Amino acid sequence: MTDLHLPLDRSAGRLAAQIAAGFRAAVRSGRLTAGTRLPSSRDLARDLDVSRGVVVTAYEQLTAEGFLIARRGDGTRIAPLARPDGDTAPPGEPAPRPGAPDRLDGDPAPPASHDLTPGRPDLAAFPRERWIAAARAALRTLPHDALGYPDPGGVPALRAELAGYLGRVRAAHADPGRVVIMNGVAHGLSALLALLRAQGGNPALAVEDPTSARQLPMMESAGLRLARVPVDDEGLDVAALARSGARAVLVTPAHQYPTGVVLSAARRAALIAWARDVDGLILEDDYDAEFRYDRDPVGCLQGVDPDRVVLLGSVSKSLAPALRLGWAVAPPALAARLRDHRSRTDLGAPVVEQHALTEFLRTGGYDRHLRTMRRRYRARRDALTAALAAHLPAARVHGVSAGIHLYVELPPGCDEDAVVAGAARMGVAVTGARSLWSAGRAADAPPALVLGYAGLSETRLVKAAELLGQAVTHGADG
Repeated sequence: MTDLHLPLDRSAGRLAAQIAAGFRAAVRSGRLTAGTRLPSSRDLARDLDVSRGVVVTAYEQLTAEGFLIARRGDGTRIAPLARPDGDTAPPGEPAPRPGAPDRLDGDPAPPASHDLTPGRPDLAAFPRERWIAAARAALRTLPHDALGYPDPGGVPALRAELAGYLGRVRAAHADPGRVVIMNGVAHGLSALLALLRAQGGNPALAVEDPTSARQLPMMESAGLRLARVPVDDEGLDVAALARSGARAVLVTPAHQYPTGVVLSAARRAALIAWARDVDGLILEDDYDAEFRYDRDPVGCLQGVDPDRVVLLGSVSKSLAPALRLGWAVAPPALAARLRDHRSRTDLGAPVVEQHALTEFLRTGGYDRHLRTMRRRYRARRDALTAALAAHLPAARVHGVSAGIHLYVELPPGCDEDAVVAGAARMGVAVTGARSLWSAGRAADAPPALVLGYAGLSETRLVKAAELLGQAVTHGADG
């Protein structure tokens, strides 16, 4: 690899030191970045026309200094800690979150050492070895022609596995013909909204109030009129939905985001009745349905009326968002339209990942992983709720029975924005709830935080609650 551009002055001697200095300069200038794989000592010695021992000495020195890392089977790479000059971000620091406060009273906030941002699973718990094994098993038997352009509805074997899994675990009325593989819930929702918009007129979509601020811009960009429908202690207010004039509604009945409310039995029945009365469509985001701790499982709405409900789910919370694997279980005619939409817009989902998930489901690896994560998340939830009770006794905590986030109403008199900013200054990243409510209801909503607890250990969650308690004290009467 002569393109490494390591100049040598052979008359000056100390060739190993020159090679090491050349690598250091390349890293500091940003020309060689973390993770870059380097040639073997034998290949580099041949390219530079030096003895292999000279290169080995240089590599050993750079490894000792932390510039390089060597692993058996992976060769020698630029170490993750090696950064260009001027890049002072601490290793492992997360990328800035849009809208996150970074200053209070003119002082820069420190990095978030305790990140309680909701919606993130424990990414360190991704079952890498089991996933690799599943991918290898799938690739061993995958026929060559399966590597061509995929079925726009998804790999048939995955649709069959998901149909069986969702019927067993979520009481869904699912068969492979109703299942369409999507690139996550957001992709499925976006495609469904495009189909609703294509029907013409001025269709309205009812959405919960409060709801995820992240989804609102995407739904608005679809060209639909949004009707915000209040959520109370029983979930979506179906009477208010009926008054909205909408004939399609997006709901999170298993664990409402952000309040954590589970749609009550009476509201479930009323919602299905509404859909039948108006010839409407229910889009069921099966948010956080995999993780429940203190209550019996509640079947999905789709299993009650599969011709009025589309069930949307993914592995983003159960495995990792980066996989971009999700599904829509839809009435047959709508499933056919979704498949046609995929064939015209993006030609389908990645095939190898679909076959790996198929194998993961088939062998029981997915079930085992979920059991492990339920135990882990329950322990973390228990640690955080106990710590909040100790350090924020006047706060009201909601949504504890399921999911991977809590909805925490702050004590009366707190300034929500001041608490969020004060927590950031102490290194605790939290999300305020006000932006999740409609403008008409935000003024009456108590100040609150949405706290995700999946990514931190119990010890760090306890510390985060202690720091948060201090931030709330400073934010009271702010």
